[in-house]
Amino acid sequence: MNSIIVTAILVLGILGVVLAIVLYLVAQKFKVVEDPRIDQVEAVLPGANCGGCGYPGCRGFAEAVVKSDDLSALFCPVGGNDTMAKAAEIMGKTAEAKDPMVAVVRCSGSPVHRNRIVEYDGASSCKLATALYSGDTGCQYGCLGLGDCVAVCNFDAIYIDPETLLPVVDEEKCTACGACVKACPKSIIELRKKGPKGKRIYVSCINQDKGGPARKACKVACIGCSKCAKVCPHDAITIENNLAYIDYNKCKLCRKCVAECPTGAILEINFPPRKEKVEGQAENVETN
Repeated sequence: MNSIIVTAILVLGILGVVLAIVLYLVAQKFKVVEDPRIDQVEAVLPGANCGGCGYPGCRGFAEAVVKSDDLSALFCPVGGNDTMAKAAEIMGKTAEAKDPMVAVVRCSGSPVHRNRIVEYDGASSCKLATALYSGDTGCQYGCLGLGDCVAVCNFDAIYIDPETLLPVVDEEKCTACGACVKACPKSIIELRKKGPKGKRIYVSCINQDKGGPARKACKVACIGCSKCAKVCPHDAITIENNLAYIDYNKCKLCRKCVAECPTGAILEINFPPRKEKVEGQAENVETN
């Protein structure tokens, strides 16, 4: 009996050693050697793991940087140009500087401009409310103001104004990660160039109804009249589906479209106040 036990122990021991050797050889053959530069690139990233770069976290972005021959298609919105320059230096490459972006809310339909026709009594979720009905006002395109964008922002850069019931973006905190853009079921939030000294012009409306119904639903809706496009000297404005859109790459911030818009749907941000024309001033100048 004792000899049987000893034999069994020896067989199991030898079998264990053989299997351990086999596992070791297999692990050595198929082991993945990770590029140490991935850790170096990840170390210079902000660690926000927001997904704004299009990759699953900073680690995924670092791997993409190391594997890419060209960094022009890669950008960390949170870290910006400084972070990309550091990552490029690690890789012995150069990163093209890009204009800073910021989130803008393309809806100005506050209660003053949009009358509430129904009252929503449900979960405080824009996504859920959108699935149930078109909205609590006559504008089916407008902001619901339930704060899905606020909930997903990791940088405390957006909040709901208690008076207008619309999201407000703090441009000093906004990193243009795009989380709020993805979270909005109405697609009213857009990333645009921040502009020189924060100056930017855009159409704060996405209503695609014709002029009459759009204006009836919201007093500051774009009515697709084309007046802005006609006065733009830079061909920066297009009209499609009864809605004007300003291309921020072409816009030179001349503000002619703002003055021409009959509904006030075009906003000018961070510009100095316009000088009011004094009646008779031109005549006096000519007389003198």
